[in-house]
Amino acid sequence: MLQVLNPATEEPVATVPAATPADVDAAVARAAAAQRGWAAAAPADRARLLRRFALVVDDHVEELARLEVAEAGHTIGNARWEAGNVRDLLDFAAGGAERLNGRQIPVAGGLDVTILEPLGVVGVIAPWNFPMPIAAWATAPALAAGNAVLLKPAETTPLTALRLAELALEAGLPEGLFQVLPGTGPVAGNALVEHPGVAKIVFTGSTRVGTSIMAKCADQVKRVTLELGGKSPNIVFADADLEAAAAAAPMSFLDNSGQDCCARTRILVQRGAYDRFMELLTPAVEEIVVGDPADERTQMGPLISRAQLDRVRSYVPDDLPGIRGKAPGGPGFWFPPTVLTGLPEDAPCAVEEVFGPVAVVLPFEDEADAIRLANATDYGLSGSLWTRDIGRALRVSRAVRAGNLSVNSHSSVRYWTPFGGYGKSGLGRELGPDALTAFTETKNVFISTEA
Repeated sequence: MLQVLNPATEEPVATVPAATPADVDAAVARAAAAQRGWAAAAPADRARLLRRFALVVDDHVEELARLEVAEAGHTIGNARWEAGNVRDLLDFAAGGAERLNGRQIPVAGGLDVTILEPLGVVGVIAPWNFPMPIAAWATAPALAAGNAVLLKPAETTPLTALRLAELALEAGLPEGLFQVLPGTGPVAGNALVEHPGVAKIVFTGSTRVGTSIMAKCADQVKRVTLELGGKSPNIVFADADLEAAAAAAPMSFLDNSGQDCCARTRILVQRGAYDRFMELLTPAVEEIVVGDPADERTQMGPLISRAQLDRVRSYVPDDLPGIRGKAPGGPGFWFPPTVLTGLPEDAPCAVEEVFGPVAVVLPFEDEADAIRLANATDYGLSGSLWTRDIGRALRVSRAVRAGNLSVNSHSSVRYWTPFGGYGKSGLGRELGPDALTAFTETKNVFISTEA
């Protein structure tokens, strides 16, 4: 059994049976049977059912949000957005079901066409930091493309996934088409990855686990999409609107208590603007409201678990200089907003993914130095840059090795634009206009006209 704890109180929320390899095997068989009928259905019928699923999710946004607050410690505002994002992803993917167009390719002596066909059964291994939306990133387009989906949520956050599976049935999706398999990574997750009946694995999580999954998939020549770690830069040039950049900086790394692979945890500031930027950043960090995630006024909640709290603490000894906000005492996995200064650029906090509410400020000299620092990492998921110079914005955007960049903002993820990373941040792209094609095979058919 898996015990789900409330991260804000450390009190038990629920217990959930943990899937075994036998459970996974039986689920794959059910999914394969359901997928055949689903793939044979008219695209319009698949789209209609997915839109109905979106409507049912919309009717339960508040319920799903409250579950997310209880199991993940997300602020209620964020949790409502996440439930709404699932709804919107289902709507967006439904539109693609009728637009999985092949091509007609000019050839001599006949007609050549391509057909996009579903892969079959897709395994999705979702993380605990954004349990609902990231699960939907893969589930919605995979279903729209005609596949069945087996979702393994993280051990600490299975409740919203289980509820979504119930809502899918309520909306009329076929039995077995979308199943949730709570369990541990080494047992349920490994069984899903190694099962020969699973055509593709979509994994979001640590680079360490992702590389292990990739190796196991390679043994079977199994498709894989990986969304892994990040150590994203927030580059502030001296000509930027410093007030706007400093005001936006705290939540660029404190959202979801810093448990975000897109978090801008390396704040790179041009030396001529460094002192003024820090004057503006200090009160902005100190004023962040940390507390009960169910309170509408709260901006940052707890970390997910005791293990994660211990990990974050290991990176931030008390004697490190910087800015520290406030966090509750007593029960719960609380850590204050923290900005470290005066560290060498190769300090562990500056190069490793802490996955907590901790950022490092590093000065740079000029554009070339900013690019060097931004790229001084194995990761390449996201980043931001602040400048009034459009030419510089374009040059730096081209030079920084990251899959998702924002200029004068911190936006990273929109369901209608592609998302993914360079280097050890992962493999493949999710979301965007081509999301469904990642769950299809391309079949080429030549028809001779010379009979």
